[in-house]
Amino acid sequence: MTWSPSNWRSKPAKHIPEDYPDTEALSAVEAQLAGYPPLVFAGEARRLKQRLSEVAAGKAFLLQGGDCAESFKEFHPDAIRDTFRVILQMAVVLTFAAEKPVVKVGRIAGQFAKPRSSPVEMIDGQELPSYRGDIINGMDFNSESRLPDPSRLLQAYAQSASTLNLLRAFSQGGYADLNNVHRWMLGFIERSPQGEKYEALADQISKSLQFMRACGVTAESTPNLQQTEFYTSHEALLLGYEEALTRIDSTTGEWYDTSAHMLWIGHRTRQVDHAHVEFCKGVKNPIGIKCGPGLETDELLRLIDTLNPKDEAGRIVLIARFGSDNVQDGLPDLVRSVNQSGKNVVWSCDPMHGNTLKTNTGFKTRPVDRILSEVRDFIDILSSEGAYPGGVHFEMTGQDVTECIGGAQAISESDLSSRYHTHCDPRLNGEQALELAFLIAEKLQSMTEKSRLEDAQKSIA
Repeated sequence: MTWSPSNWRSKPAKHIPEDYPDTEALSAVEAQLAGYPPLVFAGEARRLKQRLSEVAAGKAFLLQGGDCAESFKEFHPDAIRDTFRVILQMAVVLTFAAEKPVVKVGRIAGQFAKPRSSPVEMIDGQELPSYRGDIINGMDFNSESRLPDPSRLLQAYAQSASTLNLLRAFSQGGYADLNNVHRWMLGFIERSPQGEKYEALADQISKSLQFMRACGVTAESTPNLQQTEFYTSHEALLLGYEEALTRIDSTTGEWYDTSAHMLWIGHRTRQVDHAHVEFCKGVKNPIGIKCGPGLETDELLRLIDTLNPKDEAGRIVLIARFGSDNVQDGLPDLVRSVNQSGKNVVWSCDPMHGNTLKTNTGFKTRPVDRILSEVRDFIDILSSEGAYPGGVHFEMTGQDVTECIGGAQAISESDLSSRYHTHCDPRLNGEQALELAFLIAEKLQSMTEKSRLEDAQKSIA
């Protein structure tokens, strides 16, 4: 059968609200969005797919990060700038460590909807529908705020358009100059209690930049030093919004979801015969699949075949999110089965979602040591199975929040209340995110050195 963007409506659909008070108003808003300009372009999504094919081949690294759930209330250019800056800093560290390009993808300009473990929540004896993200309902705990409101789709579109406009200016207008990014990173090292640990890599970067300048390679002579490619992504959850922004590319005649360059299917909505897989199989954007506890090898292979029947490189990103306690048990079999099948995929690690806990004071948090532990195990498992640990997917903000405990700042449970701003799940702050980058850098450097040694031994033999 010919695929169309509305095919998903005939399938079971989890985590899409069915309690809109006025379904006619919802349909009218979706029709209005269908006439709006695309947020991203098909050619950009194809270019990202090409970059991801390089990651799949072990020639690049994927860095995907951003907010847990974007907020209407906290929408501000400074917040966008700070998140973008931290991702650039992380990318510089990883580029020098891995000696490979880093593909930068933000969880931004569309990450508004969130699946929830329960459709309702209870506070002080009052039960109301759960908050599902600003694109659906409000965070304030009252019955009016928690009603799904179709006008929120229009506000999400407008905020995404403004965010993309600013990101394009930052990435192409000189803000991403490599020398600036390095200076920002040096400021982090000076402040960090673990700064000495990172100085060697920072010195290496400084000397490389000095050498380049001495050779006449400057931002003026090489414009690429002032620019960077930056892509957007979000979970394809609210399918009415995604359908409205799906268009036929005039160049290829293929369908693209123009709400983002890359989409992913969540751990709770990855059923192969349900709506979210049905929608994603028809658009040509790169597609991520969250892989966590309970995912069997045959189910994963069936998902990959459904979403990528032609085995196109750069189409599928497998995002492991087991948690530090489960990754050793759950991940190896999946990696082994995908390897044995010969399928073309990118393996990435989400060390956030499996490491969430609730403190005695009621705050959801994530211990930084568990996050770092899962990343270490992910890299070791992929390497031992002969696969390439190609990326990391994490929730972070450039703001100085106190939402994840531990790290070099030694944030404690008692510190959480001081700057706990997330609308949904706890995020790494800028300094914790850079700690993660340096950890990955150390692992990638050791992989690179081991590969060189093996190549040298082969050449001698």
